[in-house]
Amino acid sequence: MKRLICFALAIVLILSLVITGCGNKEDSQANKDSSKSADSQGGNANESKKNEIGGEKVKVTKPGTFPIVEESTTLNIMVTDNVSVEDFATNEFTKWYEEKTKVHIDWSILPANGADEKLNLVLAGQDYPDVFMDCPIDTTQVMNYGKQGIFIPLNDYIEKYGVEVKKLFNDMEYVKNLLTFPDGKIYSMPYVNQCYHCSMAQKMWIYKPWLEKLNLDMPTTTDDFYEVLKVFHDKDPNGNGKKDEVPLAGANNGWFSEIDGFLMCPFVYNDGRNRMIIKDGNLDVTFNKPGWKEGLKYMHKLYKEGLMAPESFTQDADQLKQMGENPDTVVLGTAPGGHTGVFTQFYGESGRWLEYEAIPPLKGPNGYSSCYYNPFGVGVTSFIVTKKCEIPEVAVRWADGMYDRETTLRSVFGRLDEEWGWAGDEEIGINGKKAIYKTLKPWTEGVQNVCWMQSGPSLRTNELRLGEVANPDEPLETILYKETNEKYDPHKPNINSIVPPLAFTEEQANEIADFKKTINDYVNEMLARFVTGDADIDKDWDSYLKELENMNLKRYIDLSQEAYDAKYKK
Repeated sequence: MKRLICFALAIVLILSLVITGCGNKEDSQANKDSSKSADSQGGNANESKKNEIGGEKVKVTKPGTFPIVEESTTLNIMVTDNVSVEDFATNEFTKWYEEKTKVHIDWSILPANGADEKLNLVLAGQDYPDVFMDCPIDTTQVMNYGKQGIFIPLNDYIEKYGVEVKKLFNDMEYVKNLLTFPDGKIYSMPYVNQCYHCSMAQKMWIYKPWLEKLNLDMPTTTDDFYEVLKVFHDKDPNGNGKKDEVPLAGANNGWFSEIDGFLMCPFVYNDGRNRMIIKDGNLDVTFNKPGWKEGLKYMHKLYKEGLMAPESFTQDADQLKQMGENPDTVVLGTAPGGHTGVFTQFYGESGRWLEYEAIPPLKGPNGYSSCYYNPFGVGVTSFIVTKKCEIPEVAVRWADGMYDRETTLRSVFGRLDEEWGWAGDEEIGINGKKAIYKTLKPWTEGVQNVCWMQSGPSLRTNELRLGEVANPDEPLETILYKETNEKYDPHKPNINSIVPPLAFTEEQANEIADFKKTINDYVNEMLARFVTGDADIDKDWDSYLKELENMNLKRYIDLSQEAYDAKYKK
């Protein structure tokens, strides 16, 4: 399933830890060298700099040209292991990019088991690499270590040496805004991966053959949806003479497979995660609003009448897929998910993944309609340069070169004219426009050694991703684009109402951590209890609100507002 897991930033990790310190100097000397590097930025682009690692002068070439340095030099990069990459050191893309840049990478691999703990040991032990790439570092850590001078600001280096990244900032100004921390500094080179269908991934899918067999229209309102589920429940649409149909089912850990995500949006905005919105510059939650209560009543009605599978709150994604791929006959009428592979098998023998169609966002009783929307698609902590790096201008130029279109495609897919190629003049892309490139070999999730499989900096805009030649033999991406563009895009909320990534100070982060978990766990618990009838929505609603107050919901919102104001209200 290529490039489906949005936002793409969560990488599967495997075992092996090799920490090879680069520039293993005393902190005072590293600070001195780092300061010296920043002070020298006003000099000539070819200015010589002492590289203690190689014991020679490093001459940096003119920005935008290759190689990056006149003589080969080395950077040490710690990277989170990628299960799809056999070996970063011997990878074909690694070798191609080293030849292009004259920059050799000494890799340190961060393994899977206990990755956060092992990363924290590296940070606490001050045995930093030159660069942390795709490591599980959050914005709070960036602010904290940036304040301490451990992660260095890249603003001046980007201004002097950046070429592709400055084009990126000019074309996508919001990327620069997301990268800029409240202190005005940029501590990371971006990872941009705009996945169009992922940005509106909270979809509901319906088994189209049942609609056609029962002469039913695609539902467009909550009342329509209820009536369709009743017919699915009562009229034996699979024709086996048994009451084995499951009109609606979800799972608690699939990709947007939670039962409340899509179904709450006709009543109040619900992203299925933090459930927070912005209105007139003010942050607020939606799970204590009247619309939330009405959505709970609607879902309780579906549950009470047997239209929603009872296990929707307890089963996992594998169990939901077993339901969707029930042997011999179809039993699943509708299911939430980012794509049909959440509850069926892509390209499976049953072919059911092609027989489900997306339901458009439903209108509620008051005419309200919305859908989940995450327009950002930017990794803001993906490529961080540390104070141990004595040649930060080389690190920035190395990352900057990755945003070149051909380099990005080689990084993600592999070798030009072997794994991918440029599109012909007459070839059409997924979006129906003139195509940009085509894949020549299937994009595998197995282990390979020709590309980095989404590791490292890259620039994949919607234009590029949807500019892939449409392949009728692999129609998944075309289907997802069509369903999203025609049915969900018209309902997406204004971007100004969507809460962007927030950066908390260490003090704020420590305070909000307990609030966030406690409150979200309680909201999810009560959602399940209200829907299943374990708690009475009318009788227990006020006590639910009171308990949220007791959990200090106001302080949780205030802390989020403070972080938002510090970063975005200038």
